[in-house]
Amino acid sequence: MAFDVNKLLRPHIASLLPYSSARDEYSGAEGIFLDANENPLGSITHQAFNRYPDPYQSDLKKVLSSIKSIPPSHIFLGNGSDEAIDLLFRAFCNPGKDNVILLPPTYGMYEVSANINDAAILKVPLTADFQLDLHRILKEINASTKIIFICSPNNPSGNVMRRADILELVKGFHGLVVVDEAYIDFSPEPSIIEEINHHPNLIVLQTFSKAWGLASLRLGMAFAVPEIIKVLNKIKPPYNISGLTQKTVLEAMDNLQKVKEMVSQILGEREVLRHLLDELPMVQKVYPSDANFLLVRLADPKGMYDYLVKQKIIVRDRSKVLLCEGCLRITVGTPEENKTLIQAMKSFQPNTAKVNQQ
Repeated sequence: MAFDVNKLLRPHIASLLPYSSARDEYSGAEGIFLDANENPLGSITHQAFNRYPDPYQSDLKKVLSSIKSIPPSHIFLGNGSDEAIDLLFRAFCNPGKDNVILLPPTYGMYEVSANINDAAILKVPLTADFQLDLHRILKEINASTKIIFICSPNNPSGNVMRRADILELVKGFHGLVVVDEAYIDFSPEPSIIEEINHHPNLIVLQTFSKAWGLASLRLGMAFAVPEIIKVLNKIKPPYNISGLTQKTVLEAMDNLQKVKEMVSQILGEREVLRHLLDELPMVQKVYPSDANFLLVRLADPKGMYDYLVKQKIIVRDRSKVLLCEGCLRITVGTPEENKTLIQAMKSFQPNTAKVNQQ
């Protein structure tokens, strides 16, 4: 059956006339601009912030296209990946009617966005080794299921999902499969972006927040067939990416070598940190990671977390998350930060009674 995005869309979105901004009518860079009610005198800073930014980030997409080897028409840029996630709910999930499948433990914003948009949630836990339970997922799909969200490398477990399993889901499901690759730059596995042309119901999310070190700029990427990208552009706010963000990221993309060097350094530190954690007596397991963090199971996770906070060392307590019982999630820091972390953990005195109960 041929993929038809309009059959998945909420009916009123399919017929929606989007807001037409001044830059939709004229996209040139030169001229006398008297169309957008901007301040013609400039801004109060030394930079020209008085003009609205390119609503479709054309220059950014051209450069990104060459980096990702995918046409600009297949790229959507959002205010973080969270904007793309929210827009997918708004475009495809009829409130109070449709549902999505989530695979816990996973990134929490999928559930938050589902609740905001009144989409029902069907949860299929990952297997004990944090992989997709294909049989249960396929069994859970019903006529109202619109989207399946897969985080790979997964947050908080850190592992990549088996590519063959993802593709089997994509082929066996007539709705949308969203693969969130926020941490893909730290993984030895290649991105699944190249499969988009073969599977039009596949959407891939990435971000500039992790490997690129640009979290404060809030720029996320969605890659999909043009039919889906057009829908996201249709319902997004007119100027969702600031001019300053566009300019800064354009400059950053001139230095791919620096990104590669940072990724290499983080991966090296991840291995050093993993070995040091393995040597600590209170650490029960350090899970394999394809991301820039480690999931660590401890005898007294809450006690350790509280102790580290007192030392002004902040990690994430995941001990109450499904399949992550007893675990803390620790981001790989600088060599100095990792050394300070290990020294603090060595000085922690666990609650013996609590540990024995566990």
